[in-house]
Amino acid sequence: MNTTSIQFDQVITQCRDLYIKKMKDYGCAWRIMRLPSLTDQIFIKAQRIRSIQENDVRKVDEGEVPEFIGIINYCIMALINLDKGAVNLPDLSEQEAIKLYDEQVAVCKSLMENKNHDYGEAWRDMRVSSLTDLILQKLLRVKSIENNKGKTIVSEGIDANYQDMLNYSVFALIHLNIIDSN
Repeated sequence: MNTTSIQFDQVITQCRDLYIKKMKDYGCAWRIMRLPSLTDQIFIKAQRIRSIQENDVRKVDEGEVPEFIGIINYCIMALINLDKGAVNLPDLSEQEAIKLYDEQVAVCKSLMENKNHDYGEAWRDMRVSSLTDLILQKLLRVKSIENNKGKTIVSEGIDANYQDMLNYSVFALIHLNIIDSN
């Protein structure tokens, strides 16, 4: 297994652990969220990261790392809700929510490996701030698609944008050294 694949798994393990802990605290209350609400949650996190990157003064003592982890987990929730639809009451057991999480991660990882092969790991030479900007751009694309009721003429769909945002967030977390780089 190559280094990027191992690092991807290490990042996702941390995100998944937090997801499971929050499931124990809150259940799957997020299942009631419609896609635009999940998109807005991701947007808030990405905007906060950009603010952290640009401003010298912070009034909340949290850095980029928890926000990127939040983006990853919200992207998974959005992909699950895109597939299953939002509901009026939480409807997943903890085991089912974890299974769906793992399924979405597998799809995202496969996409990452394919793109990483074709792009020659170009992300390794990118700045975290550029990855943040790409996430914000993807969010604006998703909002536009949502405003067009999910219809596109030639562009990829909402799912591909969530998958890319997840993968960009993984790359950012690797750059931020939250895992062992060996």
